[in-house]
Amino acid sequence: MRILSIDSSGGSTVALVEVLDGSATVLGCSASENPRQHAESLTPMIGALLESRGSEVDVVAAGTGPGPFTGLRAGLMTARVFARGRGIPVYGVCSLDVLARQAFDAGATGEVLVATDARRREVYWARYRAAGKQDVTALAGPGVGAPAEVTADQAGVLASEDGAVVGAGAALYSDLLPPRLPEGATDLVHAVDAAVLARIVAGRLRAQAEGAAVDLSLEPRYLRRPDAVAARSATV
Repeated sequence: MRILSIDSSGGSTVALVEVLDGSATVLGCSASENPRQHAESLTPMIGALLESRGSEVDVVAAGTGPGPFTGLRAGLMTARVFARGRGIPVYGVCSLDVLARQAFDAGATGEVLVATDARRREVYWARYRAAGKQDVTALAGPGVGAPAEVTADQAGVLASEDGAVVGAGAALYSDLLPPRLPEGATDLVHAVDAAVLARIVAGRLRAQAEGAAVDLSLEPRYLRRPDAVAARSATV
């Protein structure tokens, strides 16, 4: 099964991953860190990836946020349009799930608190434990709030010897939400790895085929109104 995975919750990232018997092989990937040019960058990135690695795709996987309204919408729309054009299924995964799985892949053994930049001096956050070697289980969140509030609400992770706190939000507000890397890790897990997104979708599809209830909803997790709407409302 070949999976094209797309995430635009922060920058833009795409990957083509082949999954056989539970083993995932990354055929190619591409990323852009520009958080404001999702619509312009995603389609050319996908086109170049498929041209170089083969155009066969069986499934599309999309990160559903949380993230800024415009960028997240661009990524999900791109995923839907591509899947519709090919007549193939498209599935969604919370982008924070992916970041948490990356932290466990990097060596986290306890609970993981993921915090990403939500702008307006807030973070998107969620807390997780590992679910085997391919997935995660959400224990709290996703939510959005001030870094200090998240620190107070999720103090258990910070107090735990094996807890980890990762994500761009933890790096940005390190004085209020101190980052904690898994032992031996060197990367704070800033950006979604589209290949890990594909792994999670493949694992959930296997679990679903065995009768388990899984979350593959493509519903976007905006968590709050767009910045532009809020700005207009403030002037009324």
